[in-house]
Amino acid sequence: MQRFSKCFKLIGLSFLALFILTACGKSENNTTNAWPDNDKLKVVATNSIIADMIKNIAGDKIELHSMVPVGKDPHEYEPLPEDVTKTTTADLIFYNGINLETGGNAWFTKLVDNAGKKENEDYFAVSDGVEVIYLEGESDGGKEDPHAWLNLDNGIVYAENIAKQLIAKDPDNKDYYQEHLDDYVGKLSALNEQAKTEFDSIPESKKLIVTSEGCFKYFSKAYDVPAAYIWEINTEEEGRPDQIKTLVRKLRDSDVPVLFVESSVDERPMETISSDTGLPIYAKIFTDSVAEPGEDGDSYYAMMEWNLSKIYEGLSQDTPEK
Repeated sequence: MQRFSKCFKLIGLSFLALFILTACGKSENNTTNAWPDNDKLKVVATNSIIADMIKNIAGDKIELHSMVPVGKDPHEYEPLPEDVTKTTTADLIFYNGINLETGGNAWFTKLVDNAGKKENEDYFAVSDGVEVIYLEGESDGGKEDPHAWLNLDNGIVYAENIAKQLIAKDPDNKDYYQEHLDDYVGKLSALNEQAKTEFDSIPESKKLIVTSEGCFKYFSKAYDVPAAYIWEINTEEEGRPDQIKTLVRKLRDSDVPVLFVESSVDERPMETISSDTGLPIYAKIFTDSVAEPGEDGDSYYAMMEWNLSKIYEGLSQDTPEK
């Protein structure tokens, strides 16, 4: 009987502990996952680049949640509980589109479907209206190159699409959004024109931006600088020996002076290219994410300014003797 009583006590204590842990977990999740209790528009962005554009246009008129963390690859992502909660209760959701978040494991498609959200009613592609470029040798749906933001003309399209939907959902703040959009587009346009002028001064024989991933097609078209790369897109197997050999052969027949490596990829394949060709890696550049706050490139404008200046400086170097 005594042993029986002890068992009941142990079971009771176990249930009590479980209840406390569950209650604490719920409290913590509610604190972490819930939106602030105010009348501001609740907005979700899929990544840091889109989130920064939204901040520049909406300022403190909204509550904003960005899903894919700074420095992480948005092609493949596993949404966290906070992402699910805030997406489900958001007033407005922005994603890149062009097969970025909807390709691969289609994490964004699953997220909005499970949240009961409707396309072009609750969630919008900021790339709407962009002239899509496809992966090399491809022109079918699902084979789009998603990196449209690396052309500032497209960045302006993104900003205009964001402002349009903010105004539609929150017309009381229309003038605020429009004024901030105009200022932002003015800054992006000035940087864009400066870059086009600078790249026009580089000799054609040295115009080649060499990166790990083939994500600079939109950049190439905008600034007339052809691109070469090890692999096409991050969802592929990266840095295979045959990919490296193909690029090395191409570079040995060119006058390109330097190489670049993206901030979000493994540097080792490009280091192999550098070793095999004698070409230095001039700088790290940004592709799928802004930098951490306080670092160079910590906004869309700043990352594009960094990329444009570093690529221009690098291609202006003397070509190493072979």
